[in-house]
Amino acid sequence: MPAGVSLSMVAAVLLPICVVTLLLRELPFSFIKALKGSQFIGLLGMTMPVGVMTVLVVYTVYGQKEAPGGILAALIGVAITAGLHWWRKSSAFSIFGGTAAYVLLVNFVF
Repeated sequence: MPAGVSLSMVAAVLLPICVVTLLLRELPFSFIKALKGSQFIGLLGMTMPVGVMTVLVVYTVYGQKEAPGGILAALIGVAITAGLHWWRKSSAFSIFGGTAAYVLLVNFVF
């Protein structure tokens, strides 16, 4: 340990950090019973996954402007991913297949 730092000083810092972290992680679960029948929470449960995935796809594709292959390779990869998912209805298969297609496009085509 550095000079002037004792084990009790480290514990005095880490203990409150640990307690606050655990409480913040437990806090959302304490509201489950109160919000179980809420229509708003049901609506969020249906719309949020699609919204989050849309934002992630747009952010990822936009971030490929300067990357090898550019936006075109990313869009082709997204199209292949969507097509594989439509065909097989398997998230793992479509994600791995789309990623493999994108990697092949970037490394061998563009």
